[in-house]
Amino acid sequence: MKFYSDIRQVNLEKDAVLKAWDFANEVTATTSYSDSNQSQIKKIKDDHFVSKLGEEACKIVLSEFGYVKGPDYSIYPANQKSWDDDLFINDIGFAVKTQRRTAARKYSLSWTFQSGKTRSDSILENPEAWVIFVEYDDFHPYNCCVYPPYQIKSLSFKEPKLQHLKAHKKVVYAETLLLS
Repeated sequence: MKFYSDIRQVNLEKDAVLKAWDFANEVTATTSYSDSNQSQIKKIKDDHFVSKLGEEACKIVLSEFGYVKGPDYSIYPANQKSWDDDLFINDIGFAVKTQRRTAARKYSLSWTFQSGKTRSDSILENPEAWVIFVEYDDFHPYNCCVYPPYQIKSLSFKEPKLQHLKAHKKVVYAETLLLS
């Protein structure tokens, strides 16, 4: 559901930030990104932290339209991890993709999906699925810009800018998103 069509500004409360940080610290030891060429523990931990910040920001925005289930802060063993939607409202699932503003300045504002031979985001196989993009402004912690929901079928997927990621990832660039 496209509940709104503009970019929403959200300032996260300290409790949400601390919860995201605790989650990132706990979950990092249970994940492996070797199949996507990522082995830097600090980067993996930061990715989990930033992801949860985005989910918390989306929850605030979506809460205006009904009860939101999520984010999930459970720590699962490696063999029980799921790639289910991050948030649910009225039984409609939403994936959340978040990028730091510092990374956006380097590579342009964009969001990455796994699309390799060994691992691929299952959402890419469901054109009807919904995703919400978030820009985390790490210059002004903890401010987030929450984009409206988009269905996978409406997105324009491009190649990543970094050569070594081209075989493993697909990217949605902010400039390709239509706001109405």
